[in-house]
Amino acid sequence: MWSDLLRVLGLWRARTGWLALGCAVAAVSTLLGVALLALAGRGVASALGGAAFGGGMALLLLRPLVLLRPAARWVERMLTHAATFRALADTRVWFFRRLADRLPAGIGLRRSGDLLGRLVADVEALDGLYLRTIVPGAAALVVVLAVALLLGAAPALAVIVALPLALALLLPLLLAPAAARAAGDIALAQGGLRAAAADSFIGIEDTLAANAEARAGAALAREGSALAVAQRGLAWRGALAGAAGSLLVQAALLGALGWGLAAGSPGTALAVLALFLAAAAAEPLGIMPRAGAALAAAAAGARRLFEAADAPPPVVEPAKPAEEPEGYAIRFEGVEFAWAPDRPPVFEGLDLEIPEGTRLALLGPSGIGKSSFAALLLKLAAPQAGRITLGGVDIAALPAEFVRRRIACLTQDARLFDDSIAANLRIAAPLAPDAALWRALDRAGIGELVRALPEGLATQCGEGGARFSGGQARRLALARVLLSAAPVLILDEPTAGLDAETERAFLETLEEVTAGRTVILVTHRLTGVERPTRILRLAGGRALPAAG
Repeated sequence: MWSDLLRVLGLWRARTGWLALGCAVAAVSTLLGVALLALAGRGVASALGGAAFGGGMALLLLRPLVLLRPAARWVERMLTHAATFRALADTRVWFFRRLADRLPAGIGLRRSGDLLGRLVADVEALDGLYLRTIVPGAAALVVVLAVALLLGAAPALAVIVALPLALALLLPLLLAPAAARAAGDIALAQGGLRAAAADSFIGIEDTLAANAEARAGAALAREGSALAVAQRGLAWRGALAGAAGSLLVQAALLGALGWGLAAGSPGTALAVLALFLAAAAAEPLGIMPRAGAALAAAAAGARRLFEAADAPPPVVEPAKPAEEPEGYAIRFEGVEFAWAPDRPPVFEGLDLEIPEGTRLALLGPSGIGKSSFAALLLKLAAPQAGRITLGGVDIAALPAEFVRRRIACLTQDARLFDDSIAANLRIAAPLAPDAALWRALDRAGIGELVRALPEGLATQCGEGGARFSGGQARRLALARVLLSAAPVLILDEPTAGLDAETERAFLETLEEVTAGRTVILVTHRLTGVERPTRILRLAGGRALPAAG
């Protein structure tokens, strides 16, 4: 738990200045509150002792503090929340990049709703580490020290008042480990609930078609019940901690009162001051016990983040990259590959040479390894044995970023994102001007359609490209690939899901626009439009010559 939380703080190093400033302002704001009640106590004590001058001075000093206190509280809220938002934004970017390195071929067996929950809810839970633990903890520590200092004239009174307050300050650290398990159960249950909801909504058409709404609702109810049980466990611990904190603050008040009664008239002034100081400490220290639950939730969120972020990447980047080759001929040499040790091999001793400018058709039924071939070329996966070279250099020694600049891919399920056409195209070339976008659209055979749209390049594609038909979406995806200057194009089942007429028209477009590049067409059959210069069929983990 503690190692995870320390690691989170390490991720926030770039925001140290903001975080420290927020803590400092919180401490100042809290001290102003203590000063208000201390001066009020001084005024009351002076009045009881008949010292009118001391009471008048206290009242005079109270006036500016009455204005400064709310102003300091406002500045504290603004600074601490600004620091938190910046730190959490950094954490989301870090986590996304770690996931991108570890899930380059897709989320696989992970559940999309659970991953989304980790990226959103578990990161948000980390605000409890700073906003609900570190900031109030720093303020409460300053209060305890101030109380002990102000009551230093009577050491026994200082101990009687400050000791229970110090114990209240330590409660989060004492209670957090016990609450961590409950917080972990909550995080797990929240992930299950999000995953069940995401699965139901993503597949809503199939759910409705099968009259399975009741089963989907039952699954959501089960996950919701599990979450409620876990939340009750943490709420119970939080309530218990809150009660313990209140008792400790009350003990400080009663201790001050008892000391005053025992000391008699000579101790009245200090006793009144101690009562007011204990009352001032009640606000910052009263919330500290519940900070234990926030600390536990932050630890649980951190653990879930690091579980996903620390998974070993499928392809390790070279420590010392090789010199980038100028050529782009491709060669497979004795490649052996399986997606997992417990799964059957996809390739066993695959040997293949693809000279520059080749138009290769790679055939085979579903599941034979055609998409695995593309994944290996793009460094989305790595062979267990053998090697793949690009321009004569092993791609294992080349950065993935360089390999993907030389090799572009149009996948069978190429996705259009819920953004404008221009933004979708610029994924391949972020700095491309509009003129380049229009050229790519024209080459893909969809420029006229986009020009006819009222908003042109600014037209929103909708989630998954819902604004367009399957053929139109595929041409937009092709335009994105064509925008890339990569000399090698992989077309992985590029006409999957298209009707015969649309498929033929799309393949004719491909033939025209990919001239001069190495083209690897991965498909289960040929239609006669493709005109490859070489045809191979995948079988038994090897590439064999085929007639068509």
